[in-house]
Amino acid sequence: MFTGIIEEKGDVVAIEQAGGGARLSVRGPVVTSDATHGDSIAVNGVCLTVVEVKDDVFTVDVIRESLDRSSLGGLTQGSAVNLERAVRADQRLGGHIVQGHVDGTAVLLSRDPGESWDDVRFSLPEALSQYVAEKGSIAIDGISLTVTTVDDESFGVSLIPTTLKLTTMGDRQVGDVVNIEVDVIAKYVERLVVRQ
Repeated sequence: MFTGIIEEKGDVVAIEQAGGGARLSVRGPVVTSDATHGDSIAVNGVCLTVVEVKDDVFTVDVIRESLDRSSLGGLTQGSAVNLERAVRADQRLGGHIVQGHVDGTAVLLSRDPGESWDDVRFSLPEALSQYVAEKGSIAIDGISLTVTTVDDESFGVSLIPTTLKLTTMGDRQVGDVVNIEVDVIAKYVERLVVRQ
């Protein structure tokens, strides 16, 4: 489990295609400071298992399912990525419950820079629209954000200066593809209601 509070921006140092999947090596001095084989690190919101740590670089295997459901397949050497270690039981939950199980991707549709923050709008896949609510939580590339507006085809968020500076969202442009994870509680509520 993650909080959606990004610990650092890392960069992809190597990508190897492997048996339909891929092996990624990512530089992240903060997240590797205590990482060991088997730990979970979210890369752009996708929970991945560490298979090796060497100095400040960790390596993960990415299965075909993860490549197909996320934007990880579009990464190249040098790509910047958001990184977060799994939450410990003795930590504050500063964002919201983020599983690292990406539900799909969205496209950045518009960006309106403001004096103190940017208002950003993303496409909303039809299959996920019922889980997104105004003032609800959503994770975009692993970042815990609050939905400011929503309609059937898109949703908006506001990005504060800290988010713009410390995550990849400061560099995202119109047309970029991002990972989205809707609020897990909404999915469970729907399942319970449908079963009744």
